[in-house]
Amino acid sequence: MELLKTAAAAAISVALLAGCNDDSNTTTSTDVRVATYNLSFDRNSYEDLVEEMQITKAEQDALMTKWFAGELTDEELATTEKVIQIKNVAAIIQTERPAVLMMGEFNNDGLGENEEAIEGFKNNYLAVSQNGLGATSSEEDLLAPISFDYAESFSTNTGLLSEFDLDRSGTVALPGDAWGFGFYHGQYAFGLLSQYPIDTDNIRTFQTFKWKDMSGESNPTITNCDDENNPIPEGLACGDEWYTEAAWAAKPLSSKNHVDAPIIIPTASGDKTIHLLLSHPTPPVFDTVTENNKLLNSAEIKFWDDYISNADYIYDDQGIIGGLADDASFIIMGDLNADPENGDGYLESIQNLLSHQRVNTEATTGTYVPTSVGATECVDTGDCNENTYPERITSTFSLRVDHIIPSTELSVIGSGVFWPASYEDGRLLVNDERVGNYGDGKDLSSDHRLVWIDVAL
Repeated sequence: MELLKTAAAAAISVALLAGCNDDSNTTTSTDVRVATYNLSFDRNSYEDLVEEMQITKAEQDALMTKWFAGELTDEELATTEKVIQIKNVAAIIQTERPAVLMMGEFNNDGLGENEEAIEGFKNNYLAVSQNGLGATSSEEDLLAPISFDYAESFSTNTGLLSEFDLDRSGTVALPGDAWGFGFYHGQYAFGLLSQYPIDTDNIRTFQTFKWKDMSGESNPTITNCDDENNPIPEGLACGDEWYTEAAWAAKPLSSKNHVDAPIIIPTASGDKTIHLLLSHPTPPVFDTVTENNKLLNSAEIKFWDDYISNADYIYDDQGIIGGLADDASFIIMGDLNADPENGDGYLESIQNLLSHQRVNTEATTGTYVPTSVGATECVDTGDCNENTYPERITSTFSLRVDHIIPSTELSVIGSGVFWPASYEDGRLLVNDERVGNYGDGKDLSSDHRLVWIDVAL
């Protein structure tokens, strides 16, 4: 995407770019860019995120002027570093210009009803030209603003307190006894931005689908039995089921939610419906005496495998039975917290999903697997750990965990991961030692990278 120096140039360029780069959508689409991005907006409260998103451009500019001059108070610096992160995330989105974007770790009110944060992000950051060289660059190349007419924020199990002592600590409290890990209801939620209409009447959510009702699943048991660092809780023994009978009966599968959100894209041959299958499974780490998180991560991924296979055991939050119709187009997208070749999780579920008979494997294991030069460089310099396919890494923790998985009839014509190498423009969007504690990851933008594919319709 070319960097734009004037408003006139921006307007001309946007008018010329078709499909994935057309913010107006007044014509039929041919190429559509779809992206997933874990934004790492995991604030201490939803109200904190709302406050940051409502900082106007004039207020942002004033803070950045003082940042460059080194004149910020400690309180102002804390706010400014959050603004820098948000501005850089917005610049990355403006650079790649997806028409459809799943946003992971975009906190909400827990129910997905309050839209203040997502509207503030759209109006005060995405709709404002950002510096494509980075918010902290002394040089400036302005990017064209980007607009999304449609947005959805979804309810989440994260921080939703259960009535059970799920972590066996002896008390019922957040975060360990929430249905999904979170210090408050709405932390680590996800949302959707689209330049195409979202068929809200036909969205299906699976927030309350029970783990026990999934084919082949059972109550996790205590398997780590002789670890002095992780003693078995009092009253339990090696081999015991972890959850009480009542807790297991009530435990949802989704650590956050599983969502089928259809979008409607106008094409030369008529409207095309694509089902966006959104989720953010729990990471397969932090286990103690059981393998709860590994098992849950695997099951959350396997859910989509069964859903696109139209499994008859599945029910949604409205009680409708069954999975996705056999002739439906879909794109599975999100931070699935699973690398098919590396990492701590059970790899079979993600491997099976990436190679499913209904999946276009050109985009998952073939020619159009998203890659970047920056990821390869990160491994070469030792800043990232070794990976079987270093060019495919999508996170600063050296794993390919962010996925876009299209159905087989969708023609993929391009893909990528936004990760500038040290010699490429935009490096300060992901690395700048002057900012935060580490000068990368969440300090600058995110510990994940934006991943995209182009689909020809």
